[in-house]
Amino acid sequence: MDRRIPCIPRLPWDAFFMLHAHLAATRSTCDRGPELWFDPGRRGVGAVFVRRNRLVASGYNGSPPGEAHCSDVGHLMIDGHCHRTLHAEENALIQCALDGVSTLGATVYTTASPCWDCAKRLIRAGVRRVCFGARYQSRHDLSETAFGLLTRAGVAHEWIDVSKFIEEVEEESD
Repeated sequence: MDRRIPCIPRLPWDAFFMLHAHLAATRSTCDRGPELWFDPGRRGVGAVFVRRNRLVASGYNGSPPGEAHCSDVGHLMIDGHCHRTLHAEENALIQCALDGVSTLGATVYTTASPCWDCAKRLIRAGVRRVCFGARYQSRHDLSETAFGLLTRAGVAHEWIDVSKFIEEVEEESD
């Protein structure tokens, strides 16, 4: 396969960390998410936690250790939602807990906006900012409600499109 890899300049922090979330998404074992930026045609979600411009944890949607993966045995669907896997934000939060890393004041970069349950967890964990790459339509139509929940808790949230940084680079390098 002959792919052209663009030369990427020194990126702004948001683009840098969002690309890390997109890279984490390539580890996803459940295809219930947006199309992968680094592997078009595949789906999944990735998330990274950042404190003081340092990546402190990453996660992707996948099963707990030792459990079967959706990619191997299929989804465990209940009410239109896969219950086999942990969400990317959950996996990254749990990694912070295992490593003893505080999430107080952190920013999370995730390739899909958080669902209602993840929004609650992020608020409780003291996250101050959520950057997302695609809008996720969670079960029970709670996606927009999740944004309201984040807003009421004082958690900033914004969409970040990393493709604009790469497209600019590709145009400049031609």
